[in-house]
Amino acid sequence: MKKLKVAISGMHCASCATNVERSVSKIPGVKDITVSAVTHKGFVTCEDSVQDEDIKKAVQKAGYKAISVEKT
Repeated sequence: MKKLKVAISGMHCASCATNVERSVSKIPGVKDITVSAVTHKGFVTCEDSVQDEDIKKAVQKAGYKAISVEKT
């Protein structure tokens, strides 16, 4: 298991954060995700097999941009 911090741009409200959470949680291997529209960050707990690029694509699919993905 690994924990990641994702910086996300384009979110304005709690609904935006929920959209990102819903999209990222569909990735196989993602166990937990919490997104804050206030801090523009998401925290993901996932299996080691989940790639940073998978998370970036899921954020983009929700209509936002993942600026960075880093281990915490």
